[in-house]
Amino acid sequence: RKESSAASDVYKRQMLHRVMGNPIHSIGHACESEALASNRCLAPSQSLSRHAMDEPILNIEERAAINAGRWFSTLSPSLRHDILRCAYVKRYRDGELIAARGDPPESWMACARGAVRVSSTSLTGKQITLTYVEPGVWFGDVAMFDGEQRTHDAYAHGDTTALCVARADFQRILAQHSELYEALTRLQARRIRQLFGLVEDLNTLPLRARLAKQLLHLARSYGLPSLADGNEIRIGLQLAQEELAQLLGASRQRVNQELKSLERDHIIRIEPGGLVIRNRQALLGIVSSDAG
Repeated sequence: RKESSAASDVYKRQMLHRVMGNPIHSIGHACESEALASNRCLAPSQSLSRHAMDEPILNIEERAAINAGRWFSTLSPSLRHDILRCAYVKRYRDGELIAARGDPPESWMACARGAVRVSSTSLTGKQITLTYVEPGVWFGDVAMFDGEQRTHDAYAHGDTTALCVARADFQRILAQHSELYEALTRLQARRIRQLFGLVEDLNTLPLRARLAKQLLHLARSYGLPSLADGNEIRIGLQLAQEELAQLLGASRQRVNQELKSLERDHIIRIEPGGLVIRNRQALLGIVSSDAG
């Protein structure tokens, strides 16, 4: 079945900006490295109370998410140290604007907790979700080089912590660590490969398989063991069906139909608080059968 042309256009834009590193940055004042050296300390583990939201350093879980990031973990210890030494922390409430379209590129960012929802606004004024930046992922590096304005809005999806490096500090790190040039080149190459893969999925896979792949990705990034059944995985990221549909380039009605079908097959469970993966192997089977 063919997707609507409007949904496909949204999906293609979403894929492009998901993999190419949106120029999205924190709105805050640049801080000198030495003044921020205290950020190397860790705060005790704590919930996002008002005190925690005001805490200027990463807590243990946030620091662990940054260090475990697929790209960041490949950097040399000295480069990681200098990046963290220069970085400052910004915390946002659910739905709070992190950056607005048209803002100048002030900092390079990583998500340390929660998620960053990258969105665009249609001609009718409707917000369209393009992607979510998950914990451990760095973004906005392209704008650090070309200096162009941000092209999309970024909002906190749930209580969110961002780690920021001011552009001046980013340039100093580049001057001191030639390794960073090569590392960022590898990062861009990976994003381009992902772009081709996503375009291929859009043109070759049915919606059921694309939905299965998206649910597996969400389970890897935000999966929490179910207290009721250790074999089940609860997706911690709260997504409305409309937001999930926008990520897939499909209508909400069609995504709802596919979700209901997966639930009837006992592969997932739809709950008021979100989705639960009941049979991960079945999702993998859907993807592999349609890909073959």
